[in-house]
Amino acid sequence: MGRGRVQLKRIENKINRQVTFSKRRSGLMKKAQEISVLCDAEVALIIFSTKGKLFEYSNDSCMERILERYERYSYAERQLLANDNESTGSWTLEHAKLKARVEVLQRNQRHYMGEDLQSLSLKELQNLEQQLDSALKHIRSRKNQVMYESISELQKKDKALQEQNNLLAKKVKQKEKAVAQQPQLEHAQEQRLDSSSSLLPQALQSLNFGGSNYRAIRSSEGIPGDNQQDGDETPTPRRPNMLLPPWMLRHLNE
Repeated sequence: MGRGRVQLKRIENKINRQVTFSKRRSGLMKKAQEISVLCDAEVALIIFSTKGKLFEYSNDSCMERILERYERYSYAERQLLANDNESTGSWTLEHAKLKARVEVLQRNQRHYMGEDLQSLSLKELQNLEQQLDSALKHIRSRKNQVMYESISELQKKDKALQEQNNLLAKKVKQKEKAVAQQPQLEHAQEQRLDSSSSLLPQALQSLNFGGSNYRAIRSSEGIPGDNQQDGDETPTPRRPNMLLPPWMLRHLNE
């Protein structure tokens, strides 16, 4: 038959207890060494006997460094737990404060709406009336200011539109005047062209440079004829009539 399970309880026999302690201590240190080697873990083992004798084990790391690391970790964990507890308490207190404030605001809102006034005293009603009067004055002042700003803006827009309208009306009048004057200018130009075309043949007809009038004029001015020669002198050039306009002289020369 197999070995039965040992019941875990304090060994009353002192000798047996000391033998069991020695055996189990050796086995525990062996297991600590195995886990440190197999798993590359930092292991620190501290055992005190019933007589107060110290037995310890640590792997390659120093025992003091492992203990300091343990203290830092345990302290940080304790601080985190303490902070969580404090945060929970502070949040609970803050929630209570906010809840009370919300209730006060809701009650004031009902009072401003004229509800739940039975519980208010005369002084509280007077204070509420003063607050409402002050709020009403502020509302009316703001309303008047907004209306004045709106009216000023509309007046500026109206002035700008009026100026634009006047400018457009002026341009339209100038355009209409130019359109009305266009036929008159064309008619006057046609009349000038007709008068010029009618005067040109008359002027050319009155000037007969090859006839008797031309020779009579030359004789009266002492200009020799075409067949006369005065020795070696060069013939006198023909003078154009200075009374004729230049454009008529150009046609004559051509």
